[in-house]
Amino acid sequence: MTRTTFALTKLRSWIALEKHAEAIRSVHLRTLFSQDPKRGERFCAEVADLFLDYSKNRITDETIQLLVRLAEECGLRERIESMFSGEKINITENRAVLHIALRAPVNSNVSTDGKNVVPEVHAVLQKMSGFVNRVRSGEWKGYTGSRIKNVVNIGIGGSDLGPVMAYEALRHYSDRSITFRFVSNVDGIDFVEATRDLDPAETLFIVSSKTFTTMETMTNAESARDWLLRKLGSCEAVAKHFVAVSTNAEKVAAFGIDTENMFGFWDWVGGRYSMDSAIGLSTMLAVGPEHFFAMLEGFHEMDEHYRTAPFERNVPALMGLLSVWYTNFFDAHTIAVLPYENYLKRFPAYLQQLTMESNGKSVTLDGTNVTYDTSPIYWGEPGTNGQHSFYQLIHQGTRLIPCDFIAFVHALTPVGRHHDILLANVLAQSEALAFGKTHEQVKSEGTADWLVPHRVFDGNRPSNTIMADRLTPKVLGSLIALYEHIVFTQGAIWNVNPFDQWGVELGKALAQAIIPELEGTESPELKHDSSTNNLILRYRQMKEMK
Repeated sequence: MTRTTFALTKLRSWIALEKHAEAIRSVHLRTLFSQDPKRGERFCAEVADLFLDYSKNRITDETIQLLVRLAEECGLRERIESMFSGEKINITENRAVLHIALRAPVNSNVSTDGKNVVPEVHAVLQKMSGFVNRVRSGEWKGYTGSRIKNVVNIGIGGSDLGPVMAYEALRHYSDRSITFRFVSNVDGIDFVEATRDLDPAETLFIVSSKTFTTMETMTNAESARDWLLRKLGSCEAVAKHFVAVSTNAEKVAAFGIDTENMFGFWDWVGGRYSMDSAIGLSTMLAVGPEHFFAMLEGFHEMDEHYRTAPFERNVPALMGLLSVWYTNFFDAHTIAVLPYENYLKRFPAYLQQLTMESNGKSVTLDGTNVTYDTSPIYWGEPGTNGQHSFYQLIHQGTRLIPCDFIAFVHALTPVGRHHDILLANVLAQSEALAFGKTHEQVKSEGTADWLVPHRVFDGNRPSNTIMADRLTPKVLGSLIALYEHIVFTQGAIWNVNPFDQWGVELGKALAQAIIPELEGTESPELKHDSSTNNLILRYRQMKEMK
């Protein structure tokens, strides 16, 4: 792929957007809706069982036209094609970016370096399916002949956030006879609490590490092996209670795992884009192959929409462009993702890695420093809990915080009036953010003059509402792919690489140097800064005082 060298802020569309933003900044959403009675019907789109209402954004038809022109000037369409055609768009690591191949139908052709990767993808999916069916049916037995009743996924980053989010999101569809736990933190508490009430004879560990060298993952995996062997005794038990998601057969075998039970993936799959690969083995174990393949179908449907739909009707492109609009022209620093569905309680945490590890960059593709803001901070909590936590800041604070509301028409677990009340809240919140409550309205309610300013809501705070019939595996796949492509759209506009993560490397490297300085009985010369040296010495002293 040719490295793009355009100067973003010099583009005609960018300059036009700057002028347009100044003109629209003082226009209230109340005015926009009163001028266009059908605004709520016009500013909406639908794809892959998702309905998007983006009418409550501070935009006009001209805004969309200018944002689309920006996308065109930045070569978004060409970049999308470069990704789908297998070009090595991850230029700092010289890799293709083909997570879209993970959900491509079996008869598809997605190639890189002249090779169609889809057959390999489906070979792994079939291997996963066979293994999952053996475990779920009870055919797979542990070392003592006991059936597997517990599954513990050991990973970190994309090897944890995706699987744990998907498990929580699809818990309604999961096999309740199997307990699922997830261990990621190198803090020993995470492992101890995850295994405290489990029987090793009935427990299967999935160790997910591409290289099988990730410090946190392998530390937890070694503790899991020790925990197992203390109860079962023989090293032969490891092969019956551990499987690996990795590409390093030598290290997998050295650990004691039968390489027949190793599930591979590829260097063109980034960790945060890998939950629909073998990294999703725990997801398939929980919900079964049929539901897992339905999830892949939702991913693929969104992929095809993103690749082919005009930007004016392209849901991921529109949402990505709107985030650029607020980040770069309204000085918004965060975006709140607010799912009104408790099964999606881990979705905002998953998005934090997807968005901020991808576009938290300060250098463009050609290696120059950016002169504009890139990734906003993504955060959120399920509704209605968030309403009694941080919504005060969103409604009446000094910061502009665009919001993505996510809601479903039907509850998976209907209980009395609960769901109607839940949906009333999500609709009310977006309405309140957009239109607020004026001084006159508050005054007309008989509010004392001194109290009026405290009860006024300025409104004019933007939001999107994403609605679907119900949270199914297919809808979850569509929702995840939607945000993946939002991230891609942002990266294309900001001219950064969304597929590397060099920013996580330095701290990891320094930790490797500090570990022996904390563990050793000798006192090697410390060569850090005075603060770090002093903290190391303090740690040693306090450790010896136990």
